Amino acid sequence: MSLSLYHLVREPKIKLDQNPLLLLLHGYGSNEEDLFSFASELPEEYYVISARAPYDMMYGSYAWYAINFDADENKFSDLDQARSSRDLIANFIDELISAYPIDKNKVTLIGFSQGCILSYAVAASYPEKVQKVVAMSGYFNPEIAKDGFENNDFSNLKIFASHGSSDQVIPVEWARKSKPILDSLGIESVYKEYPVGHGVAPQNFYDFKNWLMENK
Repeated sequence: MSLSLYHLVREPKIKLDQNPLLLLLHGYGSNEEDLFSFASELPEEYYVISARAPYDMMYGSYAWYAINFDADENKFSDLDQARSSRDLIANFIDELISAYPIDKNKVTLIGFSQGCILSYAVAASYPEKVQKVVAMSGYFNPEIAKDGFENNDFSNLKIFASHGSSDQVIPVEWARKSKPILDSLGIESVYKEYPVGHGVAPQNFYDFKNWLMENK
């Protein structure tokens, strides 16, 4: 069966009638193998599926949306592409539930950098499809969420957000602004910082894994 996004799958070691899903969303200029490298360390009852972003940047690099620079070297994101990827991921979740024995009430997004920004947008726009988000090295951009997302029911959504305190790519200040927004929406969230740059510290991995185990 061909689904809308190319993906890698780690089957659950513990097979249930329906298993929970961890959907991994990589960062800008990376690919589906990046986050999948720690799939073997993730809890055994999950389907771990790593998706490849739709925009091909050549040489094994992909993006969820373009990041462009103007003449003054100001960086700006293609928000239309970002919204298109948001809906593509939401649809892909439905496809996965049809293709694999996945429990539709136990879907977790794990996003890094651009994949984190998209994870926030998908969860805010479609909280009925996503129950948990691990949001690493990114931030919540309300402009990418669906219009009127503020009125959604977030009672079943939980978020673990983390950032490197010396991140040179996405300023930590942007990540710090996300928690007050989540609080104002009534979304239960945890926010942690680690003394690293734009990457996943071992302690960060350990902490979000524990958080997953505690919030089944």
